[in-house]
Amino acid sequence: MIGGVRLLQVMSHHLFLLSPTDTPLYSLTHYSSKPTPSTASPLSSNLPSWSTSAFAGTLTALSGASSATQAHHAQAGTVRLGGGQDRHVIQMIANASLDVIEEVMRRDSAMYLKSVDKFNEWTVSAFVTPGNFKFILLHEAKNDDGIRSFFNEVWELYVKTMLNPFHTMHTPIRSAVFDSRVRASAKKYL
Repeated sequence: MIGGVRLLQVMSHHLFLLSPTDTPLYSLTHYSSKPTPSTASPLSSNLPSWSTSAFAGTLTALSGASSATQAHHAQAGTVRLGGGQDRHVIQMIANASLDVIEEVMRRDSAMYLKSVDKFNEWTVSAFVTPGNFKFILLHEAKNDDGIRSFFNEVWELYVKTMLNPFHTMHTPIRSAVFDSRVRASAKKYL
């Protein structure tokens, strides 16, 4: 707690579901928070208080520094400082990991491939279905058991969606029910 303001570490998780031809089918960004020690990110601590979170996030993303996102939980709400990786940087990391995932798939026949790649503070975990659909998760903290459970639940939801006669295979998933259930699973496990 600094000056009556409680600090929370906001962890972000970015999920991408890809078809066997690496066509994006679904993506989700999930934030979870937990109390953190009162140490600030080096970049965000040097930024003036009037700077926007987008600016701080861009600086952090471009510098390669750790972006353990922090939030001040005040009466007016949550204000994010640092972190806030730009969406295009996250997508670039996920796309860059596809070659590594293919390489690991050739060596390992498991569906859950655990941590296959790392880019600065981002760890890339992957899950590959028997039909060669890839589930990619970018995360900042280690949580192998939670991530495995999350992937298994998302796979079950995905199979149920594919069994829907009104959904066309290999097309983006736009089901509100699928989205809400994946979000609930992320909240439960991540």
